[in-house]
Amino acid sequence: MENAITIVEYDQSWPEAFQAEKEALISSLGTEAAAIEHVGSTAIPGQASKPVIDIFVGLTQLQPIAYYESRFDPASYSHIHTGMQGRYLFAKHTEGRWTHNVHLMKHDELFHTRNEILLRDYLRSRPELVEQYGEIKRKAARNANSMEAYTREKTAFIQMVVDAARTELGLPLQNVWED
Repeated sequence: MENAITIVEYDQSWPEAFQAEKEALISSLGTEAAAIEHVGSTAIPGQASKPVIDIFVGLTQLQPIAYYESRFDPASYSHIHTGMQGRYLFAKHTEGRWTHNVHLMKHDELFHTRNEILLRDYLRSRPELVEQYGEIKRKAARNANSMEAYTREKTAFIQMVVDAARTELGLPLQNVWED
């Protein structure tokens, strides 16, 4: 991943970029892809963000990583070792620029209650929090010397929003930081 973290204003083309990548993923994965969701800040209208489209792909069955490495063009996609359980992350680069994160995971009854989806949906309906989150992201990008440090600096806000979303839906609270 890139060393410098750049936060930009919301770009109206992000939903189209997601849709184009979704179609490419469907072409690569076919019916194995039970759900494909645009998540992360680029999925929230008005949200300042890194200009990287985050995508969750819920799969009917999660295969070993080598299977997906053979399905994606290695010139564009690289597997990123994250240590996260139950998912694989592929970073996509287009013309040398990091443009997408594709998270592959098993599609199950809890897929649509994943914290990232709840965060997206909660912020979509609360523009005052979108603005606040943008400021937090800009500050985190200025202060962080790594992607992990950037993410950790945003964690308190994300935890607050996810807790509110889970409470509103009657779901049990969960820690948003995966160790």
